[in-house]
Amino acid sequence: MQDIDYESRLKELEKTVRILKKKLERSEVDREQLENASELREAVLKNVIRELEESQTALENRGKELETTLGNLKALQLKLVASEKMSALGVLVAGIAHEINNPVSFIYGNLNYANGYFQDLLSLVELYQQYYPKPVAAIKQKIREIELDFLKEDSEKLFQSMTGGAERICDIVKSLRTFSRLDEAEFKAVNIHDGIDSTLVILNNRLKPSPDNLYGIKIIRNYEKLPLVECYAGQLNQVFMNILVNATDALDETVIKHKQKQNQDLLNPKIDICTKVINNDWVEISIADNGLGIDEQVQTKLFDPFFTTKDVGKGTGLGLSISYRIIIELHGGKLKCHSTPGGGATFVIQIPIRQSKINS
Repeated sequence: MQDIDYESRLKELEKTVRILKKKLERSEVDREQLENASELREAVLKNVIRELEESQTALENRGKELETTLGNLKALQLKLVASEKMSALGVLVAGIAHEINNPVSFIYGNLNYANGYFQDLLSLVELYQQYYPKPVAAIKQKIREIELDFLKEDSEKLFQSMTGGAERICDIVKSLRTFSRLDEAEFKAVNIHDGIDSTLVILNNRLKPSPDNLYGIKIIRNYEKLPLVECYAGQLNQVFMNILVNATDALDETVIKHKQKQNQDLLNPKIDICTKVINNDWVEISIADNGLGIDEQVQTKLFDPFFTTKDVGKGTGLGLSISYRIIIELHGGKLKCHSTPGGGATFVIQIPIRQSKINS
């Protein structure tokens, strides 16, 4: 019986061993399958990661291309706006100068003739008085009515005044032409002071006293002797215009905000314009106002396109950005702003005297 029991147990053990062996074989197969699956997943994962990295690199490159394209478009837009503004201004100035110049030339040219004719008539009246010292009562009455003696004395002042006025208009027309440089080559050596002065003539109405600014704006010129400067005169005058307009706006705002305080400094707005030669090869033009000044946060954005602190409809935010490009890109110069709140603002322009030397 015991032998039979051992044999049965032996068979059971053999059966168990076979079962375990099969299970082990199946486990080994499962393990190999799992390993193969893991390797496949790892390969797939690596491939996905590589594709993601390539996509990210492609996106970054595309982003850089888009940023570059956007920058180029903004630069082109600024150039087009500047060109369009300057072209429109040039056409406007040309039309005004032409329309004013013709009648003024006619008036100015005939004033001498009119004065000569008038003096001839006075000479004739004097001859009559010499040979007919006792005129009839009606003539005596007329002499008293027209105040003949005063008329003789004042006529010379009258013609001098009219001639001076006509000459003033001629100077304004000349300043308009100088500002737009319509009769000159685009690039040449010019007198910087002429450009500044012509710009001030155009802005003269902004500098006069007004209901909001009863004191007007005083212009203080501190000009040093400068050589002729090689530049794009029309565009440079546009820079002067933009900066001076901003200065007058700032001063008008200052007066409006402080006129109730009766602060004498703030109620006497002024713009200081200084020029000088630096390092023998550069000229510097500084335009300073005694307005409210510009805070540091605004200064960091001053030359950004379309940035403005003015009310809607009063500013495009392009004036200073266009000016920056004209000075930096077109002339290889520098344009900086120095300001503290309450301490006014100073814009400093530096450009080389000889562009040909810089570009060579």
